[in-house]
Amino acid sequence: MASAPDQTGAAALWGLAAEFSDPAAVSHAAEAVRDAGYTRWDVLAPFPIHGIDKAMGLKPSRVSFFVGFGAFLGLTSAILMQGWMGGIDYKIIVGGKPLLAWEQSMPIMFELSILFGGIAAILGMFLTNGLPMWYHPVLKTPALSRASDDKFFVVIESADPKFDRAGVEAMLRGAGALNVEEVER
Repeated sequence: MASAPDQTGAAALWGLAAEFSDPAAVSHAAEAVRDAGYTRWDVLAPFPIHGIDKAMGLKPSRVSFFVGFGAFLGLTSAILMQGWMGGIDYKIIVGGKPLLAWEQSMPIMFELSILFGGIAAILGMFLTNGLPMWYHPVLKTPALSRASDDKFFVVIESADPKFDRAGVEAMLRGAGALNVEEVER
């Protein structure tokens, strides 16, 4: 399926994709792309590659802040809920225990901390990853569908300020690319 042509009649170039043989090769290529100063690029692989975030120069994920905030919110809501129910709304003294004893509230505090932290993790992942993303040019390139099976790719966007088609292709081939192909919009 051909992409829509631009004003000159040629298909619009979204970027270049380079195929690599194994995780070590794609990790080496990621270091080369990072060191070359590219900012709009990604690595596609069929499984997580240990150390690829360092090779790409990525900062630590911010999802943990969402999880911590969610867990704190869950703990706070559990304490307030148990305090309201046991100490104000429905006062029943059982076994001579105080109305606001923390011991019997521990399971609820734990469960709501886990529940709110889990929900916050999902929401934080969606927000930080820009999801849902209904379309991406990489999805319509047949060769790149192998990235979910057995191939490794580095994709550099043409929107990158340093993008020069010939220079990018030469740099990727110099990093050990088996094949370099265009990704159309």
